[in-house]
Amino acid sequence: MKARDERTLLTVRLILAALKDRDIAERAKGNPDGIGESEILLLFATMIRQRRESISQYESGGRIDLAEREGEEIAVIGRFMPAQIEGDAMVEAIQSLVGEEKAKTIKDMGRTMSALKERYAGRMDFAKASGVVKELLA
Repeated sequence: MKARDERTLLTVRLILAALKDRDIAERAKGNPDGIGESEILLLFATMIRQRRESISQYESGGRIDLAEREGEEIAVIGRFMPAQIEGDAMVEAIQSLVGEEKAKTIKDMGRTMSALKERYAGRMDFAKASGVVKELLA
């Protein structure tokens, strides 16, 4: 607020509203502790994915100004995310998990992806990870 960075301020307010909304929903379900860290990270990942989709739509519609705004919001949300596991580190993590889960065929993909989401919530792009899992189990 002191820096008068309006985009950051608006994005942080948006994040807080989303967190409060999810927390209230969890408490209504009977969970007195509210949402956990993994749910928060998944919320952030969802927010980033939504903005990336919006960017592609804005760019195809010729609204570069709105696409830039969404990009700035991604940068702000990304500040609250842990470092992303990508490339070789992601492949190694997936191979390790596939070994632990004793997954052998494509039928084990659901169980493997579920374990991945549990262990690496918010730290991995699961769209890319599912391709790697499918490759390993094929």
